[in-house]
Amino acid sequence: MSTEILNLQGRVGVITGAGQGIGRQIALHFAQNGAGGVVVNDFNAQRAQAVAEEVRELGCRALAISTDVTDRPAVHDMIQRASKELGPIDILVNNAGNMGAEPEKVERAPFWAASQETWDAFLDVNLYGVINCTSAVLPGMIERKRGRLITIVSDAGRIGEPGLEIYSAAKAGAAGFMRAVARSTGRHMITANSVSIATTRTPGVADVTEDAERAKRMLALYTIRRFGEPSDIANMVLFLASDASSWITGQTYPVNGGLSFGL
Repeated sequence: MSTEILNLQGRVGVITGAGQGIGRQIALHFAQNGAGGVVVNDFNAQRAQAVAEEVRELGCRALAISTDVTDRPAVHDMIQRASKELGPIDILVNNAGNMGAEPEKVERAPFWAASQETWDAFLDVNLYGVINCTSAVLPGMIERKRGRLITIVSDAGRIGEPGLEIYSAAKAGAAGFMRAVARSTGRHMITANSVSIATTRTPGVADVTEDAERAKRMLALYTIRRFGEPSDIANMVLFLASDASSWITGQTYPVNGGLSFGL
Protein backbone atom coordinates (compact mmCIF):
# COMPACT_ATOMS: atom_id res chain seq x y z
CA MET A 1 0.00 0.00 0.00
CA SER A 2 1.23 3.47 -0.85
CA THR A 3 2.46 5.58 2.04
CA GLU A 4 0.80 8.56 0.34
CA ILE A 5 -2.76 7.30 0.23
CA LEU A 6 -4.18 10.81 0.61
CA ASN A 7 -2.31 12.15 -2.43
CA LEU A 8 -4.74 13.45 -5.04
CA GLN A 9 -2.48 12.43 -7.91
CA GLY A 10 -2.86 15.51 -10.06
CA ARG A 11 -6.64 15.53 -10.06
CA VAL A 12 -8.64 18.73 -10.43
CA GLY A 13 -11.13 19.79 -7.78
CA VAL A 14 -13.90 22.38 -7.65
CA ILE A 15 -14.71 23.83 -4.22
CA THR A 16 -17.75 26.06 -3.87
CA GLY A 17 -17.86 28.81 -1.28
CA ALA A 18 -14.08 28.60 -1.02
CA GLY A 19 -13.32 32.25 -0.45
CA GLN A 20 -12.99 31.87 3.30
CA GLY A 21 -13.35 29.51 6.23
CA ILE A 22 -13.81 25.81 5.58
CA GLY A 23 -13.79 26.10 1.80
CA ARG A 24 -10.52 28.00 1.84
CA GLN A 25 -8.88 25.35 4.03
CA ILE A 26 -10.12 22.56 1.76
CA ALA A 27 -8.54 24.37 -1.20
CA LEU A 28 -5.23 24.62 0.67
CA HIS A 29 -5.40 20.97 1.74
CA PHE A 30 -5.90 19.94 -1.88
CA ALA A 31 -2.97 22.08 -3.02
CA GLN A 32 -0.74 20.58 -0.31
CA ASN A 33 -1.68 17.02 -1.23
CA GLY A 34 -1.04 16.62 -4.91
CA ALA A 35 -4.01 18.23 -6.61
CA GLY A 36 -3.41 19.12 -10.25
CA GLY A 37 -5.61 22.17 -10.00
CA VAL A 38 -8.13 23.84 -7.71
CA VAL A 39 -11.14 25.87 -8.78
CA VAL A 40 -11.89 28.41 -6.06
CA ASN A 41 -15.53 29.37 -6.35
CA ASP A 42 -17.08 32.17 -4.31
CA PHE A 43 -19.76 34.77 -4.99
CA ASN A 44 -17.22 37.35 -3.74
CA ALA A 45 -14.62 37.73 -6.50
CA GLN A 46 -11.97 39.33 -4.28
CA ARG A 47 -12.12 36.49 -1.76
CA ALA A 48 -11.91 33.90 -4.52
CA GLN A 49 -8.88 35.59 -6.07
CA ALA A 50 -7.10 35.84 -2.71
CA VAL A 51 -7.51 32.12 -1.98
CA ALA A 52 -6.53 31.19 -5.54
CA GLU A 53 -3.28 33.11 -5.02
CA GLU A 54 -2.64 31.17 -1.80
CA VAL A 55 -3.14 27.94 -3.73
CA ARG A 56 -0.67 29.06 -6.41
CA GLU A 57 1.90 29.92 -3.76
CA LEU A 58 1.75 26.26 -2.72
CA GLY A 59 2.74 25.24 -6.25
CA CYS A 60 -0.70 24.22 -7.46
CA ARG A 61 -2.62 25.63 -10.40
CA ALA A 62 -5.69 27.61 -9.41
CA LEU A 63 -8.63 29.32 -11.04
CA ALA A 64 -10.87 31.80 -9.22
CA ILE A 65 -14.45 31.96 -10.48
CA SER A 66 -17.12 34.17 -8.98
CA THR A 67 -20.38 32.32 -9.54
CA ASP A 68 -23.61 32.06 -7.57
CA VAL A 69 -24.29 28.34 -7.18
CA THR A 70 -28.04 29.00 -7.23
CA ASP A 71 -27.77 30.07 -10.89
CA ARG A 72 -27.86 26.80 -12.83
CA PRO A 73 -26.72 28.12 -16.25
CA ALA A 74 -23.88 30.05 -14.60
CA VAL A 75 -22.76 26.94 -12.73
CA HIS A 76 -22.61 24.95 -15.98
CA ASP A 77 -20.60 27.77 -17.57
CA MET A 78 -18.21 27.66 -14.58
CA ILE A 79 -17.59 23.93 -15.02
CA GLN A 80 -17.04 24.31 -18.76
CA ARG A 81 -14.53 27.11 -18.20
CA ALA A 82 -12.75 25.22 -15.42
CA SER A 83 -12.50 22.07 -17.54
CA LYS A 84 -11.06 24.06 -20.44
CA GLU A 85 -8.46 25.87 -18.34
CA LEU A 86 -7.44 23.24 -15.77
CA GLY A 87 -8.66 19.95 -17.22
CA PRO A 88 -11.48 17.51 -16.47
CA ILE A 89 -13.10 17.87 -13.06
CA ASP A 90 -12.39 14.87 -10.84
CA ILE A 91 -13.60 16.20 -7.48
CA LEU A 92 -16.52 18.40 -6.49
CA VAL A 93 -16.86 19.78 -2.98
CA ASN A 94 -20.27 21.37 -2.39
CA ASN A 95 -19.30 23.70 0.44
CA ALA A 96 -21.30 26.87 -0.30
CA GLY A 97 -24.10 27.22 2.20
CA ASN A 98 -25.61 29.28 5.01
CA MET A 99 -28.11 31.88 3.76
CA GLY A 100 -26.66 32.68 0.37
CA ALA A 101 -24.77 35.66 -0.92
CA GLU A 102 -26.52 38.28 1.24
CA PRO A 103 -27.35 36.74 4.63
CA GLU A 104 -27.79 40.15 6.24
CA LYS A 105 -30.92 40.64 4.12
CA VAL A 106 -32.62 37.44 5.30
CA GLU A 107 -35.36 38.17 7.82
CA ARG A 108 -35.18 36.62 11.29
CA ALA A 109 -38.56 35.14 12.13
CA PRO A 110 -40.11 31.77 13.04
CA PHE A 111 -40.36 29.74 9.85
CA TRP A 112 -44.17 29.70 10.01
CA ALA A 113 -44.18 33.49 9.98
CA ALA A 114 -41.34 33.93 7.48
CA SER A 115 -41.78 34.78 3.81
CA GLN A 116 -41.26 32.42 0.88
CA GLU A 117 -38.19 34.50 0.04
CA THR A 118 -36.69 33.65 3.42
CA TRP A 119 -37.33 29.95 2.92
CA ASP A 120 -35.81 30.17 -0.55
CA ALA A 121 -32.64 31.81 0.80
CA PHE A 122 -31.91 28.60 2.70
CA LEU A 123 -33.20 26.11 0.14
CA ASP A 124 -31.59 27.70 -2.91
CA VAL A 125 -27.97 27.61 -1.78
CA ASN A 126 -27.99 24.59 0.53
CA LEU A 127 -30.07 22.26 -1.65
CA TYR A 128 -30.46 23.58 -5.18
CA GLY A 129 -26.87 24.81 -5.22
CA VAL A 130 -25.71 21.27 -4.48
CA ILE A 131 -27.98 19.85 -7.19
CA ASN A 132 -26.83 22.46 -9.72
CA CYS A 133 -23.12 21.82 -9.19
CA THR A 134 -23.49 18.05 -9.09
CA SER A 135 -25.50 18.00 -12.30
CA ALA A 136 -22.81 20.08 -14.01
CA VAL A 137 -19.87 17.79 -13.19
CA LEU A 138 -21.52 14.38 -13.44
CA PRO A 139 -21.63 13.92 -17.24
CA GLY A 140 -17.84 14.24 -17.47
CA MET A 141 -17.27 11.98 -14.48
CA ILE A 142 -19.57 9.33 -15.93
CA GLU A 143 -17.75 9.50 -19.27
CA ARG A 144 -14.36 9.04 -17.57
CA LYS A 145 -15.63 6.45 -15.05
CA ARG A 146 -14.14 8.38 -12.13
CA GLY A 147 -15.24 11.01 -9.67
CA ARG A 148 -15.60 12.17 -6.08
CA LEU A 149 -18.65 14.12 -4.92
CA ILE A 150 -18.51 15.56 -1.40
CA THR A 151 -21.14 17.77 0.20
CA ILE A 152 -20.76 19.71 3.42
CA VAL A 153 -23.95 19.41 5.43
CA SER A 154 -24.73 20.15 9.06
CA ASP A 155 -25.77 18.40 12.23
CA ALA A 156 -28.83 20.65 11.96
CA GLY A 157 -29.88 18.30 9.18
CA ARG A 158 -29.18 15.19 11.27
CA ILE A 159 -30.66 16.11 14.66
CA GLY A 160 -32.64 19.28 13.93
CA GLU A 161 -32.04 22.82 15.09
CA PRO A 162 -34.80 25.00 16.58
CA GLY A 163 -35.01 28.30 14.79
CA LEU A 164 -33.29 26.83 11.74
CA GLU A 165 -36.01 24.51 10.50
CA ILE A 166 -35.70 25.35 6.81
CA TYR A 167 -31.91 25.23 6.95
CA SER A 168 -32.16 21.85 8.69
CA ALA A 169 -34.50 20.61 5.96
CA ALA A 170 -32.19 21.84 3.21
CA LYS A 171 -29.12 20.16 4.71
CA ALA A 172 -31.00 16.91 5.30
CA GLY A 173 -32.18 17.09 1.70
CA ALA A 174 -28.64 17.60 0.43
CA ALA A 175 -27.44 14.52 2.33
CA GLY A 176 -30.36 12.50 0.98
CA PHE A 177 -29.56 13.71 -2.53
CA MET A 178 -25.97 12.52 -2.11
CA ARG A 179 -27.16 9.07 -1.03
CA ALA A 180 -29.39 8.78 -4.09
CA VAL A 181 -26.59 9.98 -6.39
CA ALA A 182 -24.29 7.40 -4.80
CA ARG A 183 -26.69 4.63 -5.81
CA SER A 184 -27.13 5.90 -9.35
CA THR A 185 -23.46 6.58 -10.12
CA GLY A 186 -21.57 3.89 -8.23
CA ARG A 187 -21.41 1.68 -11.32
CA HIS A 188 -19.40 4.47 -12.94
CA MET A 189 -16.81 4.35 -10.12
CA ILE A 190 -18.08 7.65 -8.71
CA THR A 191 -18.48 8.08 -4.96
CA ALA A 192 -20.85 10.53 -3.27
CA ASN A 193 -20.61 11.31 0.44
CA SER A 194 -21.45 14.05 2.92
CA VAL A 195 -19.57 15.58 5.84
CA SER A 196 -21.83 16.80 8.64
CA ILE A 197 -20.32 19.57 10.71
CA ALA A 198 -21.08 21.37 13.94
CA THR A 199 -19.91 24.84 15.00
CA THR A 200 -16.59 25.53 13.34
CA ARG A 201 -14.44 28.64 13.76
CA THR A 202 -15.06 30.63 10.60
CA PRO A 203 -15.80 34.30 9.89
CA GLY A 204 -19.47 33.43 9.50
CA VAL A 205 -19.89 32.40 13.15
CA ALA A 206 -17.36 34.69 14.80
CA ASP A 207 -20.14 36.38 16.76
CA VAL A 208 -20.71 33.04 18.53
CA THR A 209 -17.21 31.63 18.90
CA GLU A 210 -15.68 34.91 20.09
CA ASP A 211 -18.35 35.61 22.72
CA ALA A 212 -16.91 33.96 25.85
CA GLU A 213 -20.18 33.46 27.72
CA ARG A 214 -22.11 32.26 24.72
CA ALA A 215 -19.27 29.96 23.67
CA LYS A 216 -19.12 28.44 27.17
CA ARG A 217 -22.82 27.58 27.09
CA MET A 218 -22.54 26.02 23.66
CA LEU A 219 -19.42 24.01 24.42
CA ALA A 220 -21.20 22.31 27.32
CA LEU A 221 -23.01 20.33 24.59
CA TYR A 222 -19.78 19.03 23.04
CA THR A 223 -18.00 15.89 24.20
CA ILE A 224 -14.73 17.39 23.01
CA ARG A 225 -14.83 20.82 24.61
CA ARG A 226 -13.75 22.96 21.69
CA PHE A 227 -15.23 24.28 18.50
CA GLY A 228 -14.14 22.79 15.21
CA GLU A 229 -11.38 24.27 13.11
CA PRO A 230 -11.53 24.42 9.30
CA SER A 231 -8.69 21.89 9.19
CA ASP A 232 -10.84 19.34 11.05
CA ILE A 233 -13.34 19.40 8.20
CA ALA A 234 -10.71 19.63 5.47
CA ASN A 235 -9.01 16.49 6.78
CA MET A 236 -12.17 14.44 6.26
CA VAL A 237 -12.84 15.99 2.86
CA LEU A 238 -9.30 15.17 1.73
CA PHE A 239 -9.82 11.55 2.79
CA LEU A 240 -13.09 11.31 0.85
CA ALA A 241 -11.49 12.93 -2.20
CA SER A 242 -8.57 10.50 -2.24
CA ASP A 243 -8.20 6.88 -3.30
CA ALA A 244 -8.14 5.93 0.38
CA SER A 245 -11.95 6.14 0.32
CA SER A 246 -12.54 4.37 -3.00
CA TRP A 247 -14.93 1.79 -1.47
CA ILE A 248 -16.97 4.29 0.56
CA THR A 249 -20.10 5.90 -0.86
CA GLY A 250 -23.53 7.09 0.21
CA GLN A 251 -22.37 7.93 3.72
CA THR A 252 -22.67 10.95 5.99
CA TYR A 253 -19.68 11.44 8.28
CA PRO A 254 -20.20 13.64 11.35
CA VAL A 255 -17.16 15.77 12.17
CA ASN A 256 -18.67 17.45 15.18
CA GLY A 257 -16.64 17.12 18.38
CA GLY A 258 -19.19 14.67 19.74
CA LEU A 259 -22.15 17.06 19.56
CA SER A 260 -24.28 14.12 18.43
CA PHE A 261 -23.82 10.37 18.26
CA GLY A 262 -25.57 7.75 16.16
CA LEU A 263 -25.13 4.35 14.60
